[in-house]
Amino acid sequence: MENRFIAVVPMVLACAVSAAQSVDTGWSAYGGDSGGSRYSALTQITPENVAELEVAWVFRTGELGQGVKDWRRSAFEATPILYEGTLYLTTSATDVVAVDAATGTLRWRHASESRKDLHYSDGVSRGVSLWVDPDNGPDATCHARIFAPTLDGRLLALDAANGNPCADFGEHGAVNLLRDVRSQFEEGDEWRDYLVTSPPAILDDKVIVGSSVGDNRAVLEELGIVRAFDARSGALVWSWDPIPRDASNPVYAEWDPQGVAKASAANAWAPLSVDPQRHLVFVPTGSASPDFYGGERPGDNRWANSIVALDGETGSLKWGRQLVHHDLWDYDLASQPTLADIDHDGRRVAAVIQATKTGFLYTFDRDSGEPLFPIVERAVPQDAVPGEQPSPTQPFPVAPPGLVRQGPVTVDDAWGLGLFDWLSCRKRIKAMRSEGMFQPPAIKDSIMQPGNAGGSNWGGIAFDPQRQIAVANTMDLPFVVALIPRDELKAQAESGRYDDFDFSRQAGTPYGMRRQTFKSALGIPCVKPPWGTLSGVDMATGTIKWRIPLGLTPVVPMNLGMPNLGGPIVTASGLVFIAASFDDHLRAFATDTGKLLWDVKLPAGGQATPMTYAVGGRQYLVIAAGGYKGDSTRGDYLVAYALPH
Repeated sequence: MENRFIAVVPMVLACAVSAAQSVDTGWSAYGGDSGGSRYSALTQITPENVAELEVAWVFRTGELGQGVKDWRRSAFEATPILYEGTLYLTTSATDVVAVDAATGTLRWRHASESRKDLHYSDGVSRGVSLWVDPDNGPDATCHARIFAPTLDGRLLALDAANGNPCADFGEHGAVNLLRDVRSQFEEGDEWRDYLVTSPPAILDDKVIVGSSVGDNRAVLEELGIVRAFDARSGALVWSWDPIPRDASNPVYAEWDPQGVAKASAANAWAPLSVDPQRHLVFVPTGSASPDFYGGERPGDNRWANSIVALDGETGSLKWGRQLVHHDLWDYDLASQPTLADIDHDGRRVAAVIQATKTGFLYTFDRDSGEPLFPIVERAVPQDAVPGEQPSPTQPFPVAPPGLVRQGPVTVDDAWGLGLFDWLSCRKRIKAMRSEGMFQPPAIKDSIMQPGNAGGSNWGGIAFDPQRQIAVANTMDLPFVVALIPRDELKAQAESGRYDDFDFSRQAGTPYGMRRQTFKSALGIPCVKPPWGTLSGVDMATGTIKWRIPLGLTPVVPMNLGMPNLGGPIVTASGLVFIAASFDDHLRAFATDTGKLLWDVKLPAGGQATPMTYAVGGRQYLVIAAGGYKGDSTRGDYLVAYALPH
């Protein structure tokens, strides 16, 4: 289930290559490669010359949120991919666009014709995927296919050469993703709560998709199934449900027999990763519904909130690790699993790193699922509302340490722009409940730290294999959460006292829910900065190498660290590129030290992950500057940077 709100600014980049190189070197998948490393081997842009970067070209999509009925739920967050000198991406309305990678000129545009008369629970699409048919020649129709999800629940297959639908795929070039997911959408309903916001994964001539399911509506929601379709025909090859549906499933006995019948979601809305050599699909799952009350789904709820490895041929489970038991906090696994070869205990291990909203990085052997750093179960708070049964323990990795604050919020943590603001925040902290991470939600206002936005969110992490450094951007932004007895929900929502709160029905449970970021009357977080950081983690030792604030505050231009959405990339030359922060800036840092080397203002918020590539011997850095829904500068810009000719 996908998080739909916060408040912050920019991100998305791309470009690097040796001047001697003339071949195109690129970014073939959303995360740079099929394993989501967000690493480029290009070295033309270096720590010594990065400050010379200049705008090479700008492409505008022509959209500013027109793709949905409520424009505030729409955003341009795509990361392009490169194929044969062309960049491919989706707009906020999920039109598919092909742009010349050297000049930024439009090559073709395919109108997805997504319905614009609907409200979508999360009106974004973060990109497309590419599959090249090994059985036909380069001149054949649909030799290279672009796969793109649409807002209204279709998966498109388009000819990369011209944008025409691949007629042999599904029905006239599209597969209906609303089929067989227990869709709660009815004709006349203006809401659509089942979407695919992440690019599909591609493995062994299969297109594999998860889904984004609208949060907290009810116990009974759509199924969070992961599905693989044949890349040529669109036929369903296999389907895997994180929630067991019959007694033949080994974890079925761990679920309550009555609860499991209605149990829903646990969907994988973040990007999936694949290991072509091992023929494995790595899936990060979210919470079973609803997020903040689990009395109707007692038990650990496996395989919700888990990283699982699936057999790419059959979809069967190879191994899984649950990273949050019985989620009550919307702690989805929101980041793409990162496949990395890690030097550990004197040997090179094929590993997978999973970043989490709790601020941890969990690291596992890709073959066995065994943790590289031990995981211990620790007791957590148990003072829940009647009907709730929290897990008595939660899994904590011994290393690396948490990248965000996880303890209780106390009056000593209060912060404000002036005395009045500071005193007001102290008073609110003193009045509210705060027991640290994993405190169960209560009817009393409670401070949740980390908040449900993270920690790490959909931007993921980047891994430098030479330096063995994982780079992670995180948020340190507490939320205020309260459960509301069912008979009080309507009156409270209409009282006017909570106009800036997000309310959720959680139908089928005794409680509704409200939440908001923990901020002062001036709109500034009520706790001390930083509210967003960038960290370099030595994955060989499990230690933090460096950590810095990321982002300028809007009122006073100080680098106190702002909330952020989007992710980093790293290059072989020793650079980290990231926007993400809600201050509309794009930056470059030294991978070894975290030192700021370059800083430029974008024309709009860069809430996307950058990418880099080389064409014609020139390295480019590209980012989508579209802003974050209603909370940062809106735009429709795709901006490319390069060194001067």
